[in-house]
Amino acid sequence: MLETGMKGYQEMTVTTADTAKVYKSGTLDVLATPRMAALMEETAWKSVAEHLEQGMGTVGIQLNLEHLAPTPVGMKIWCETVLKEVDGRKLTFDLTVYDETGKIGAGVHERFIIEEEKFQSKADRKKEA
Repeated sequence: MLETGMKGYQEMTVTTADTAKVYKSGTLDVLATPRMAALMEETAWKSVAEHLEQGMGTVGIQLNLEHLAPTPVGMKIWCETVLKEVDGRKLTFDLTVYDETGKIGAGVHERFIIEEEKFQSKADRKKEA
């Protein structure tokens, strides 16, 4: 059962593969904004996954984020999420990302609960059109 207030947590160490240079979102060896976004989405979906019925999952439908400070390779970062609203099948999360010196990112993320097999089948049919 999904309830507001549910929390999620994921952490990682920034590697060269996570940089703006590699993600082509910039030229520097710092955490790429798209990589931070991926951590935010991962933390959100994992925070509710075990509370869904068998065969159900979530997909991201909106992400609004701020990347507030750079993080160099080798530094640990972590994301904390809070499920702030459940509106039918739409879930809204508050997101905060930190590195070892403080807050580096924040945002709001919406996900939608779907039947995984049905959703995948619908996506696959696009190739047939």
